[in-house]
Amino acid sequence: MMKIEMTLNGKKVQREISADLLLIDFLRDEGCYSVKRGCETSGCGLCTVFLDDKPVLSCSVLAARAHGHSVTTLEGLQEEAAQFGAFVADNGAEQCGFCNPGMIMNAIAMLREYSHPTDEQIREYLAGNLCRCSGYEGQLRAVKAFIKYREENFAKAKAEAEEAEAEEAEPVEAVPVESEHREGE
Repeated sequence: MMKIEMTLNGKKVQREISADLLLIDFLRDEGCYSVKRGCETSGCGLCTVFLDDKPVLSCSVLAARAHGHSVTTLEGLQEEAAQFGAFVADNGAEQCGFCNPGMIMNAIAMLREYSHPTDEQIREYLAGNLCRCSGYEGQLRAVKAFIKYREENFAKAKAEAEEAEAEEAEPVEAVPVESEHREGE
């Protein structure tokens, strides 16, 4: 037995573990059920998590290797995941949904690395995610639609900020105020 400590989804976690415990089993024991076991061969991507903000297959990493590090699962990325997940569903890439957590984790990692990924980069990032029912064109469409949405919202937010800045910079014209009390009255 050995004691490990890590930051899991922003919270410090300490626990005694056996030296051969896989990170996937540790995470599921901690209530992170988005992390799934799919193939037992590190080939499906269902167990993808971030270890110090880099995607790793938790079925191929001993929990002890995460000692002193930060681990993030889909549970720790709810806002980003929910936003992107809506595009997955809207583009027909969510049949059974079993592969979604790993695919979403990899898509988030890709979008953090590349603000405007090429089709080749998207395919490369999603290549490690096995999907048995939707095919991969829906996933590609979802990523592209999400990128377009982000760009449009960024452009809109930038324009609004520039407009607000311009309004603040406009000089205010001084208007003389007449006094209620006049001399001699």
